[in-house]
Amino acid sequence: MNYLRKAIGNRHKNIISLINKNGFATVEEMAKLYNVTPQTIRRDINFLDKEGYVSRYHGGAGSSSSVENVAYWHRKELLSEEKKRIARNVASIIPDKSSLFINIGTTTEHVANALCDHNKLRIITNNLNVAAIMSKKEGFEVIVAGGIVRSKDGGITGESAVQFIKQFKMDIGIIGISGIDLDGTLLDFDFREVHVARTIIDNSRKVFLVADHSKFGRNAMVKLGSIKEIDTLITDKKPPKQLMDIILEYDINLLVG
Repeated sequence: MNYLRKAIGNRHKNIISLINKNGFATVEEMAKLYNVTPQTIRRDINFLDKEGYVSRYHGGAGSSSSVENVAYWHRKELLSEEKKRIARNVASIIPDKSSLFINIGTTTEHVANALCDHNKLRIITNNLNVAAIMSKKEGFEVIVAGGIVRSKDGGITGESAVQFIKQFKMDIGIIGISGIDLDGTLLDFDFREVHVARTIIDNSRKVFLVADHSKFGRNAMVKLGSIKEIDTLITDKKPPKQLMDIILEYDINLLVG
């Protein structure tokens, strides 16, 4: 670690080690583990985030790596109530009898649940969890893209998935993302996943981006495209000013709730 950075204490080192091992840790679990108050842990996280050791998120901290995402089971827990609100808002603007692409992500899985009150939807997905949720609803037609299944999250990637999706033109593509740079660049960690998401964007009449506020300014390695290509952004908090300027300039629909 850079010797020019401020000195860090033993608890800081333990927090860094914990997050590097697990990918994410909540404020509550760290407070219990180190026998300190949640306020103390929040101060620790703010300091470590500022120094570049970890990334601060609502409710906890995760790895600052741009090459590896937080573990799937932690992402499922992270901002789950916010993701449910996003999902309900998405469901409110999708009519019955729509055709949908739905890609990989914990937020899109919440969207799948929220859409189960709809009727006669046709869904193409590269997410086995989405397929499992939506195939239980009578009257839905669910088609799963072929390809390589990731054991960590049930995502399907690879050239077979890309070629399969290219055969269709759907009403709405619903995509999640790992990060949105403040210049509007959409970012993710896996280039194979990005290739599939890119194909979904290219073959959708409208594109809905679902992203909670922790994605604003978050770093990741692989470029998916630009927020300028999105028709509607559904999130839980108003984006930072720099991103809002782009949203307004390109007349992107914004749904916050």
